[in-house]
Amino acid sequence: MKVTLALALCGSAAAYVAPAAKSAGVAMSASKADMADLAEANPDFLGSSLGLWDPLGCLSLDFWTLGNEATIGYLRHAEIKHGRVAMAAFLGYLAQSTPVVSGPHGKLPFKGYEPGLTPPEQWDAIPLVGKLQIFGIIGMLESYGEILDVHYTNGGLPGYYPPIRGNRPELWFNLYDPFNWFDEDKDKVRGRQVEINNGRLAMLGILSVLSESKVPGSVPLITGLIPEYSGSYMVPFEADFSLFN
Repeated sequence: MKVTLALALCGSAAAYVAPAAKSAGVAMSASKADMADLAEANPDFLGSSLGLWDPLGCLSLDFWTLGNEATIGYLRHAEIKHGRVAMAAFLGYLAQSTPVVSGPHGKLPFKGYEPGLTPPEQWDAIPLVGKLQIFGIIGMLESYGEILDVHYTNGGLPGYYPPIRGNRPELWFNLYDPFNWFDEDKDKVRGRQVEINNGRLAMLGILSVLSESKVPGSVPLITGLIPEYSGSYMVPFEADFSLFN
């Protein structure tokens, strides 16, 4: 559970580092007016009811003096990425709450495994070397995702992840659309709208779960359904070491 939150934080931390400028290519840059059109074209509830939602005025800012269009590209990519992390986190929390995952196992998933732990407690129980392996894989995938012919801050498609299938013998599938279900452009456009909407809902969902586990009763709809957690979600290595104690 904590690893998905940590992944989201990694993406947030990247907000303080200017993306490297990439080679020029087919321009797909978007302005604030384009964002309003995209929001209104979204046929689902959030798009049709809210339209463009930018209460802090971020779409008018200029991050790292890259220009407003580059800033919008970065924000669009960040929202899609954080939505994907939130969907993985929410589904992961549900899966890790079932006896199939958290119950007894004939062969232990890792040294020190204990049945009956809550999802965040399961993360705390993973040995440090296991956690470092997970973060290492995340870092490699994140770095590879920045190798784009046309970067998302330079007119590239926000949310696009380059193919990895075939780069090594063990890489049989791509991370995005591994089974090539979306062959038509119209399916990809609709799929992207659904992904954005589901990502937004998942961000609300996982934050609600985390809030309820730390402050019981803070989310009335799920009060009593989420076990309390005494650790800190913001300190993923709390069970291993601390830089301040």
